[in-house]
Parts: sequence; C-alpha cells; structure tokens
Amino acid sequence: MKDIFEWDRLLFNDLPVEFLLEVLFRTVIMFIVVLLTLKFAGKRGVKQLSIFEVVIIISLGSAAGDPMFYEDVGLIPAILVFMVILTMYRMVTWLLGKSKRFEIFIEGKTQSIIEDGQFSIESFEKEDLAQDEFFTELRLKSIEHLGQVRNAYIETNGTISMYFYPDEEVKYGLPIRPQLFSLKSTNIPKSGIYACTFCANVQKLEPTAATCTVCARNEWVLAINTKRLV
Repeated sequence: MKDIFEWDRLLFNDLPVEFLLEVLFRTVIMFIVVLLTLKFAGKRGVKQLSIFEVVIIISLGSAAGDPMFYEDVGLIPAILVFMVILTMYRMVTWLLGKSKRFEIFIEGKTQSIIEDGQFSIESFEKEDLAQDEFFTELRLKSIEHLGQVRNAYIETNGTISMYFYPDEEVKYGLPIRPQLFSLKSTNIPKSGIYACTFCANVQKLEPTAATCTVCARNEWVLAINTKRLV
C-alpha cells in the first residue's frame, strides 16, 4: 500500500533539489507577466483594488491552491513560490516609494473626467471606460445631468471621485437618465439649450443642423438644469 506520507514525494514530488532554481525563475517571470498584463488591461475590471494588490492575490491564490489539491505538486516548491512573491512584493513596494515614475507606470495617476460640467475629452479617451458605464456610476450617486457636477476624477484604484455644484450654481448639462439621453438626434427640432452627447458641451441652438464648437460632433440632446436630489 502506498504510504501517503512519503516525505520525499510530499515535499519535492520526487524532483531533484535543483528544480527549486527553476521554480524561482518561473515565479519571477510569471509575477512580472501578471503585473504587466493587469497594468495594460486598464482600470475597468480592477476597481477598489490597485493593480499591484490584484497581482499579489492572483499569485498567492495560485501558489496556495495547487499543492492543496494536486499530489504531483510538492510543498517545498510551493513554499518557495510564496517566499519569492513576498520578496517581489517588498521590492515593488520599495520601488513605488522611491520612484515617482515607476509608481505612475504601475499604479497610474488620477485622471480628470469632468471639468465644469463637461467631459475632459483628452483624459476621458485615455481611460478604458465606456460612456454607459460612466453614466451608471453617476446615476448611482443620484446625478441626473452633468450640469450638477463641477469636477470628476478617476482615481488610481478605478473609483470615481466627484465634486458638485451647490444648488444655486447648477447649470444646464447633458442628461444621463436613459429615457432622456436616448432622445439624442442630429436634428434640432426647436430652439433651446442643447448638450453635445460626446463632450457634453452646452450651446443655445436654433432648428437647424449644428456642429459642436468643442469636439466638432453633431449629435445633440436637450439639456436640463434640475437641482440634485440627495
């Protein structure tokens, strides 16, 4: 009968001790691969946690899970993986504190999304964040139109920070409620104040085709200036 506590198999899976050098190399490479993959994947799926924290969770989860379930994975190589990940964590943390350029590369930097009720187009286009998803974030904060928002930022962990106009300063803005935003059109049916659906620029328009003075698009929706209800 096979002894379930064959220590050489349990600790090394009958592999030579030299195999630990390969485990060391593999772990370092995969740690870097996961880190860079999440870095270039953007913030969209990494909200609340930083990219670096997600790398640690993924790496440790994989290293811990395999030796728990598979008998062909030795404990010593798995323990070495943990030690290497911890060392890499310490190194990256040290570099984040020492190099601002490295910190920006790994963690990114805060991006302005809304300035004075309009999209900061250059910043917004850099982020992997769909307009519908962004509008959802705003509606969850009881925002009805962009004229209620003075500034909004995407933080390095993917969350959105907002600063609002006081009621007496709320201005006309792009409506983000689906039933209002869906009324967008390239034709202006009547005179009024309209918001560009791309950049949220607000203009007073007459019943004719019009081009946005900010982004040169031509799709509009009637702007509103209702106060924010908290």
